Amino acid sequence: MPVKWMSVLLLLQMGCYLRSGNCGKVLVWPMEYSHWMNLKTILDELVQRGHEVTVLRPSASIFLDPQKSPGLKFESFSTSISKDDLDKVFTKFVDVWTNDIPIDMCLSFSSLPQNTFDEYSNSYLKICQDTVSNKQLVTKLQRSKFDVLFSDAFAPCGELIAELLQIPFLYSLRFSPGYTMEKYSGIFLVPPSYVPIILSGLGGQMTFLERVKNMICMLYFDFWLQTFNEKKWSQFYSETLGRPTTLTETIGKAEMWLIRSYWDLEFPRPTLPNVDYVGGLHCKPAKPLPKEMEDFVQTSGEHGIVVFSLGSMVSNMSEDKANAIAWALAQIPQKVLWRFEGKTPDTLGSNTRVYNWLPQNDLLGHPKTKAFVTHGGANGIYEAIHFGIPMIGIPLFGEQHDNIAYIKAKGAAVSLDFRTMTRADLLDALEAVIDNPL
Repeated sequence: MPVKWMSVLLLLQMGCYLRSGNCGKVLVWPMEYSHWMNLKTILDELVQRGHEVTVLRPSASIFLDPQKSPGLKFESFSTSISKDDLDKVFTKFVDVWTNDIPIDMCLSFSSLPQNTFDEYSNSYLKICQDTVSNKQLVTKLQRSKFDVLFSDAFAPCGELIAELLQIPFLYSLRFSPGYTMEKYSGIFLVPPSYVPIILSGLGGQMTFLERVKNMICMLYFDFWLQTFNEKKWSQFYSETLGRPTTLTETIGKAEMWLIRSYWDLEFPRPTLPNVDYVGGLHCKPAKPLPKEMEDFVQTSGEHGIVVFSLGSMVSNMSEDKANAIAWALAQIPQKVLWRFEGKTPDTLGSNTRVYNWLPQNDLLGHPKTKAFVTHGGANGIYEAIHFGIPMIGIPLFGEQHDNIAYIKAKGAAVSLDFRTMTRADLLDALEAVIDNPL
């Protein structure tokens, strides 16, 4: 996607010395899970172009593995919370959002969303405090004379480190709840009359009542839900920098925002010169499958295959739900490759194989793939768009409901409710998408 890479080239230019033409030094403050996979795509390209990239890696990190990123340098340091502690925060976050928080959260005013965000915010505040109070680490970073800091905006602290090092910084971001960070720090324009507020679950063609709901959702996120405890973070930033400031003000100093979305998914909206949409950069040509997997795929004949994955953060599906899914999959003539962790369902059919991990991009690019059952994560959606595969969306939490609403509005998916979905619902959706491609 050459147009999207143009914005990444701006990062490359920021990291180079213009006088000598030498490539520069990039410091990275990352985030976990799919956030890291998106960020790593850009970092690998930076390394390929000769830049020196150093990733800050707290001991609590779950997903950052130096052995899987040989081209990157990692600066590891200790934190007061452990990897298990952070993993529990994320696991609880996903579990509560998947099973307990109302889908129309901005109309329910439940306290559960705030409680989960408070735990997340407090965990990252501890990590940030451990980072900047580590004098040995900060001194080493200062002596390294980095040219720019690249940060995931959903994990605060990168902007504080950049301020301490007195270097420019830029963000990678998919969204913040209600677009509050984008609006109040990045000065993004989000007119609620025609731009669906993220986490509202609304599509682009809103009725009058849907616009009313959109306005209520905007007010909910502006005045009710706090993604990060602004007071705590602002006090900490002020104490660290030795001058009055706020989290919002510090984030607002970003030179550029790389938004992990693109116009083949988004609806029209105003944008700014320092904002670029770069969704789908991770999509690549499909590579050959492992032999055992390819052999199974080839047994599908003319019926082809279905790829089923609800993402990397779901591992606690109930036995009843797993059996309902397995039963529906067993009724179709296609072979199914299902990413699943847990007890093998009793109703698993002979046409279905379960895997702890799937080469998703390569499977979606396989000529025998007929449909993709997805939770609506941005990575999977862009891979399906890239290869032209119709989708069945089963959103679980976060912006996944919005992603599926967007792609459904574009005519490329049907959606199901994970909490109320029956085995018959899933079977009907599979047959509709496979037999009548969207």
